[in-house]
Amino acid sequence: MTPPVTTRGASMNVHGPRGHARALIIGSGIAGLTTALELGDCTVVTRSDLGDGSSRWAQGGIAAALGEGDAPDRHAADTLTVSSGLSVPAIVEMITAAAPERVRWLQELGAELDLDGDGTLALGREAGHSDRRIVHAGGDATGAAVMQALVAAVRERPDITVLEHRHVRDLVRANGRVVGVTAAGPGGEPEVLFADAVVLATGGIGRVYARTTNPVEATGDGLAMALRAGAVIRDPEFVQFHPTALDATPDPLPLLTEALRGEGAHLVDADGRRYLVGEHPDAELAPRDVVARANWRQRRRGPIYLDARLIGDDFPTRFPTVFRATMAAGIDPRTQPIPTTPAQHYHIGGIRTDGHGRTSVTGLFACGEAASVGLHGANRLASNSLVEGLVMGVRVADAIGQQRVRAIDPAHLEVPAPTGTPPTGMASPGPVRDADAVARLRELMWEHGGLLRHADGLRSALQDLDRLTSVLERDAVGRNLGVVAGVVLRAALAREGSRGGHHRIDHPDTEPGPGRHTLVQRDDIPHLPLAGSAVLDGRDDRHEVAS
Repeated sequence: MTPPVTTRGASMNVHGPRGHARALIIGSGIAGLTTALELGDCTVVTRSDLGDGSSRWAQGGIAAALGEGDAPDRHAADTLTVSSGLSVPAIVEMITAAAPERVRWLQELGAELDLDGDGTLALGREAGHSDRRIVHAGGDATGAAVMQALVAAVRERPDITVLEHRHVRDLVRANGRVVGVTAAGPGGEPEVLFADAVVLATGGIGRVYARTTNPVEATGDGLAMALRAGAVIRDPEFVQFHPTALDATPDPLPLLTEALRGEGAHLVDADGRRYLVGEHPDAELAPRDVVARANWRQRRRGPIYLDARLIGDDFPTRFPTVFRATMAAGIDPRTQPIPTTPAQHYHIGGIRTDGHGRTSVTGLFACGEAASVGLHGANRLASNSLVEGLVMGVRVADAIGQQRVRAIDPAHLEVPAPTGTPPTGMASPGPVRDADAVARLRELMWEHGGLLRHADGLRSALQDLDRLTSVLERDAVGRNLGVVAGVVLRAALAREGSRGGHHRIDHPDTEPGPGRHTLVQRDDIPHLPLAGSAVLDGRDDRHEVAS
């Protein structure tokens, strides 16, 4: 039975199958739809059309040890090397071992993956991988092809309800357990959806940054909601910036897939000099953080370019997505170097989960980019994100299928109000125009919370964020962007050392030892005082990994 719902100053509609779902899956990317297909008898809630979001934009591919001479333990070793000591080895081993089977599952589902002439999977190589193990679809349209197959499969399942154009605002709790969500319906009307479990598969935080490859849906909603519900957030300071996006005006910026460099494209300055040669032995195929920081520094001196002319006349068929984007910008990559810039691409940190996607709050699960399960550590290995969603979606579904469900006690139901109110003491000290607030937030994050960080810049950004907060709080998206920005900035300020995707100019040396995790909870927001942010030795942050 669905409990009655009352909130201060607003009434809400109860919506969903029979008013109560077995599980609500928030987000319809690769992780969310995999969870839905494995679980069944569930409801998928998405902000826009089914299948929109970051997964559809993925160009790189899916990493899996499928080639002759390759093996999951080699894939695991590469992942651990790139992670800079913060991955959980048992999680890495579990996901890399499951990766080949999940690729075969996609083929059975109807995903048209690229094949060699002999009918076997065509495998590419990307930075940080010791073998050719990257599976593609449609050349550089892997995400779109995979999502097409997943969306079609979900549409065919009568036991999966899809609610499109619903913006989930907050989590509903009862007796400390998550029992549903509040949302804004297609017309903006407030709704409450109840469920035995809620899965946050909401993607990343890219819209916090002025330059990003992420779509408009990537506003950090899942991370912000989880924080407000009391969940633990782990390592939010680790943000991955893709080295190569098209330096143009669109927002988001078109991605220039790493596979271009894997096939021999070079990064050059305005004089045609390959400046990466002196930065790292692997030059353009060095780990992403190395290449991205080199690009940031070089771009401060002048324009940079990705010279992919060696690919020649095959460019339109091998990299159709990039070809369309560059031609739309007036650049023919067959004959011209491509203007390039680094851009925010992936949030490595996220909602801390165990090996089955369970968070620190009962009834709440997370998977995909919104989660921090322990695969990526401090620096994500190329093409490990899609396979993480494929593997973790199965494990989340398994955990939900085995959980014991208790009836909701209406007397202890906590339903957040439809709109937030500015926290005490957060009034803006100066006027800020509503139209400018988000743009200013994104610029300060790009400048001070981006690839190269310094204590002075981080403190300055936090002061500017305080001045913006009261305006950001008036809007649900702005509210979440402000929370996420504050979490990233303060965690970056607390980590006085460099590791993986986090680089401090004033503390450039890598932290000694195996590394520590930054753990943040609700008591730390909105100001997130550093004394309240627990920092634990990485060896003590253990994860359960069931077989």
